[in-house]
Amino acid sequence: MQKNLTPLPAYEVPRHVAIIMDGNGRWAAARGLPRGEGHRRGVEALRKTVRAAGEMGIAILTIFSFSAENWSRPASEIRDLMGLLRRFIGNDLAELHRNRVKVRIIGERNDLDPDIRRLLEDAEELTRDNDRLTLVVAFNYGARQEIARAAARIAMEVKSGLIEPSDVTADLLGQYLDAPDLPNPDLIIRTSGEQRLSNFLLWQAAYSELVFVPTYWPDFDRAALEDAIAEYNRRERRFGGLIARTGS
Repeated sequence: MQKNLTPLPAYEVPRHVAIIMDGNGRWAAARGLPRGEGHRRGVEALRKTVRAAGEMGIAILTIFSFSAENWSRPASEIRDLMGLLRRFIGNDLAELHRNRVKVRIIGERNDLDPDIRRLLEDAEELTRDNDRLTLVVAFNYGARQEIARAAARIAMEVKSGLIEPSDVTADLLGQYLDAPDLPNPDLIIRTSGEQRLSNFLLWQAAYSELVFVPTYWPDFDRAALEDAIAEYNRRERRFGGLIARTGS
């Protein structure tokens, strides 16, 4: 039976959902398959999740696709992952554009191979004016590195006399992060049963609801996303206060 694709009521849908897509390798190992097959199946899960997020009325979906620490993996696995990225953009970007998905990239770009950087920039440029769903891709990303980059930029402006040291506040630092115009995630989901953020959106996650699911990422689907959102709706978000409220 086909699932009902009617968007959930607006008050039940988090505006911004972020996902740590974990478990591709373990999914493959459990089936006696190479890790590369787990990554390929993970791309299929990503396609389904992006489609479901748009259908459910989620405004922003952030995915942790490749961390700054992932470069320490075997060279063969990195080549496989870069190949999947190239194919995903080559094969899926047109469909994302047709579905009015805006692609945003966060993370360090300066040390990427020129062809990868160009692919990411082309995806952003093509989809810049789309308005249905914003897909934020955290690529070559680490939260500590993001905060350090922000602090370095602020330090340079203090040194130049553009900012007074007394002007440096949490709000100001937030304006120097990779995507300061986007709201903080309401809900962060991590698959595979691990219960940590692993250097993902540490600044932005200050008041996010965290939901850890046992499912390996290749098996994540619309039903798993709906279950995580149902858990989110059982939470009371107080943002440090005494009265529950909504919004980031």
